[in-house]
Amino acid sequence: MQLRVLIVDDEPVARHRLKRLLRKSGDVTIVAECADGGSAAKAIAEHDLDLVFLDVQMPKMSGFDVVRTIGAERMPAIIFVTAFDRFAMQAFESQALDYLLKPFGEERVRKALNRARTFLEGGAKRTFQEQLTGLLRATAGSHQASCLLVKGNERVLVVQPREIDWVEAEGDYVRLHVGQESLLHRCTLTEMEQRLKLEGFVRIHRSRLVNLDRVKEFRPLFRGETVVVLKNGAQLNASQTCFKQLEAFLS
Repeated sequence: MQLRVLIVDDEPVARHRLKRLLRKSGDVTIVAECADGGSAAKAIAEHDLDLVFLDVQMPKMSGFDVVRTIGAERMPAIIFVTAFDRFAMQAFESQALDYLLKPFGEERVRKALNRARTFLEGGAKRTFQEQLTGLLRATAGSHQASCLLVKGNERVLVVQPREIDWVEAEGDYVRLHVGQESLLHRCTLTEMEQRLKLEGFVRIHRSRLVNLDRVKEFRPLFRGETVVVLKNGAQLNASQTCFKQLEAFLS
């Protein structure tokens, strides 16, 4: 089978070396190469890929953050690339995921490709997703704020959590309010809450999350309800139950 491959590494020399070694294999097509996590996440969302060579240590957005952004269930097969992260290597081994330790040679790349071929031909996707989820859990200490990839109008927008004012449920989707833009994203509100809670987002209603950094004030109403006023002037109703939980959280 022909392998459609993406190379992700912030070091030009490392990308060039890996590209040269991969081209020695007749069944590898290098679809694209990326120098940072943000462009890597965008490329994974846009292309039909079989395999990603993903650098672990990159500025702003690590390899783990790329996986968190895309989601384990939507990731192609991954071969991680690392220079010295012993903790990451132990996690890869415990989860049976392959990795390349820099500086790597031709034989090691060939073995990694053979392992990828075996995995892809065997169809063990569910097992891979479970392993990848376990890896993210094991490396949770390396987490950094990851961006969201929002598809729409034949484009993929990269949205940082800090840019979002508030989020509301809309059927099987959520609507992200980002400044003057309103973006529809396929995700449940509960999933979005879990993803954004470490970024300062809280639930103020069963169908609404708000970024606390965007809140200007709270205005009490009748019957225990409260209006949350944002810095951009937006006013959002907060349910009595959620606001009590928010008060407890803030105190």
